[in-house]
Amino acid sequence: MPIFEYECRTCGREFETLVRTGDVPACPACSSQDLDKLLSLSAISSADIRKANVTKARQANKGIQKDKAMAEFDEIREHYGDAGIQPLRKR
Repeated sequence: MPIFEYECRTCGREFETLVRTGDVPACPACSSQDLDKLLSLSAISSADIRKANVTKARQANKGIQKDKAMAEFDEIREHYGDAGIQPLRKR
């Protein structure tokens, strides 16, 4: 049961759908069956691509972690005021 990509000739929407043998796909937006089947690109994976994806995910996660830390800091400051913020001590 392959998944195919289509573009509706009526409304122009692009979508993917699971097509079983004997089924006629229809646009989910306008229910038209006047569709163009699009060429799907195959997924290619290599060590370099995986490494690049991991690096990209780590960079995105840094921003998320920073935002979470700032939100927690703001919440502590709002709840306790400046008394809740302790300066870092040198060891």
